[in-house]
Order: sequence, then C-alpha cells, then structure tokens
Amino acid sequence: MSNSVNDQHPSLLATQNWVKNVIMKYNICPFARREIERQSIRYSVIEHTQLKMVLKSLINECLLLDEQPQIETTLVILPRGFEGFYAYLDLVDIATDLLIEQGYEGIYQLASFHPDYCFEGEAQDSAANYTNRSPYPTIHIIREASMEQALANYDDPESIPERNIAFAERKGSDFFIKLLQQCASRK
Repeated sequence: MSNSVNDQHPSLLATQNWVKNVIMKYNICPFARREIERQSIRYSVIEHTQLKMVLKSLINECLLLDEQPQIETTLVILPRGFEGFYAYLDLVDIATDLLIEQGYEGIYQLASFHPDYCFEGEAQDSAANYTNRSPYPTIHIIREASMEQALANYDDPESIPERNIAFAERKGSDFFIKLLQQCASRK
C-alpha cells in the first residue's frame, strides 16, 4: 500500500526498497514480512519542513489509521528539513508528546529511523547503528495493540534488538552502506 501524495518520489521508492531488501530480507523486524505480503504498510512522504506542518501531517496520519484499520502501520518519510540527526530527534520527542496530548497514548507509538542514526554511547561508525538507519528520516507509526499481539506470539521478543545488533556487527558498516545505496538507486 503506498497511498502517498507522490507514489514516484525517490524517498518513497528508496524507503520501500529498504523495508523489503533490508528490514524484511534480513529479518531486522520479524513482523515486517507479514505486513509487506498483506500490503498493509502505508508510506507517506511529507514534504513540509516546518515543524508545525510536519506535526499536523503526523496527526493526520494517525487520524487516517483510526479510520482505516486495514492499514497496519505507517512510515512517515521526511525527505527534507530533518537531515540533521539531533534536529530529527527533537522532532520525534515533540511528536511523541503531541501523540499523548492528542489522546493517542496506548494507541500508537513511534519508532525512529534516520540515515545518521546513532545509539547513545555508540561510535558514529558503529555497525550497530544500522539497525535504525534508513535512506531518509522516517517516523514509524505503530499500532500498540498489534505490536502487543505480535510480541505475545513471538518467543523471546527481548532478544530482537540484541540479535539485530549482533547481525549488524557481523556484517559490518560497509555491508549496510552498500545496502542503503542500493535501496536509493533501485527504481
């Protein structure tokens, strides 16, 4: 499911490629395959660069999810304006607070992905960071009830991040740099 304003936007295509060829293929998210096969992932490109407009668009995506339960999850792609990782993290923090203010606590949660994602305490060039690196700044809106159900049916869900980090460290940063470049170059 694409449903974005511009189905041919390079950031949308790169993100779809990343989800299929990195997240699903290497089982970074063990729940992605099902949603890809069901075509229940919405990809939304937000061209706004002003914080207020991005936040409004994010809430509009939540409203759309409210109205369309067949859409399992939305990836909000921000191709411009949030290239800086720390400005992006500020946006994610404000967006999380806004979801709470709008009554979405316990309904939706946000996950964050960014081309320069860096876990606290990790070196910038650490391969572990690639578990959350994406071609473009991306906010993932997740239905909490669906996530709880998926985790309840998954043996040892606490091991997912550790397994992903171990995989990333085995493969190394160069492997992921090439993968992300391939995602951006595929049509």
